[in-house]
Amino acid sequence: MLLFVSLSVSAQTRDSSYRLIGYYTSWSIYDRQYFIADIPADRLTHINYAFANISRDGECIPGDEWADTQVAYPGDPANADYLGNFRQLNLLKAAHPHLQTLISVGGWTWSGRFSDAALTAQSRQRFARSCVAFMTRYGFDGIDLDWEYPTGGGEAGSTQRAQDPANFVLLLQEMRAQLEAQAQIDGREYWLTIAAGAGASMIDGVDWEQAHGSPDWINVMTYDMSGAWSAVTGLHAPLYDTLPENPPEQTSTDTAMRGYVAAGVPPEKLMIGVPFYGRGFAGVLAENDGLHQPFERVSGGTWEDGVFDYDDLTERYIDVFTRYWHERAQSPYLFDAPSGIMITYDDPESLRAKVNYVRANGYGGVMFWELSADTDAHELLTTIDDALQHE
Repeated sequence: MLLFVSLSVSAQTRDSSYRLIGYYTSWSIYDRQYFIADIPADRLTHINYAFANISRDGECIPGDEWADTQVAYPGDPANADYLGNFRQLNLLKAAHPHLQTLISVGGWTWSGRFSDAALTAQSRQRFARSCVAFMTRYGFDGIDLDWEYPTGGGEAGSTQRAQDPANFVLLLQEMRAQLEAQAQIDGREYWLTIAAGAGASMIDGVDWEQAHGSPDWINVMTYDMSGAWSAVTGLHAPLYDTLPENPPEQTSTDTAMRGYVAAGVPPEKLMIGVPFYGRGFAGVLAENDGLHQPFERVSGGTWEDGVFDYDDLTERYIDVFTRYWHERAQSPYLFDAPSGIMITYDDPESLRAKVNYVRANGYGGVMFWELSADTDAHELLTTIDDALQHE
């Protein structure tokens, strides 16, 4: 059952040279009961709405039509052009004029048709045209492409081709061209952004000298660096490498960001990504306080095994398990030797270190996944925003 809350209309402003971008998921209105009206918009510069899907014809379509455009909220007029989360986002922007929204297309589950959409000049034109029409139809300020991944390695069953990296660059160029054309018609600016992986193969596999000219910025997904797929437990969003010898399977926020800069992307176009969730391992040996140890399985989680919302961690784990701080990585983790459970996550201390890193290296800001996982007091978002705006 949906429990609705009314949207505040008090105007807010902010003054920051950095971007602070939060993803909001369409499924937040279900079990999570987190609504657009719950978003502390005064703390954000941009919201990426996840996700639009790609049709069999290679066009942008709503990912969850009921949540996106149909569910009625209290106060919605009967004759509204559309309802749902999209109307709520526009009301949120009206109350917070500084805020801008982007429709994010794809994601892990819905990236399977990107290869087809990017394959030919005709398919790229059709896809871009449909995305721009989608954007303007529902009042978004831009488009965020989340192709996981043009270099391969996405969800099983996704269509992949050897020419995907080259076609990815061409797709971005077509998207930029059509957004610029729409901007001329409407007399305003529209954003084009992408979500990009943090692994070496995802950086090395794309010609970023050519690619970076089309998007306004790049949200680097500097998380999920350890998980169920790993050989041993590890930190899933370390700022720096945990081991000085830097084995091939190890990466970090710093390694990824330096990789993009070395590939030709200007630092100011790069946003570091931070997780508002942790990853858990079970059956972990007590050696080295549970870090870099074999594990038997992933642990339980908040909504799925092995994944914990930060809010859940604060309520059930942080004050119960032992918290460890990895000085080299500038990252915390929890370990409970009796149960053999290890949980890797970000907290206010590690997020402040990451914001300092953004400032010191000239990066453009911070992106996070995702809004509903924070505490009711918005602890993580408030930490990031306060640190970004502190001169």
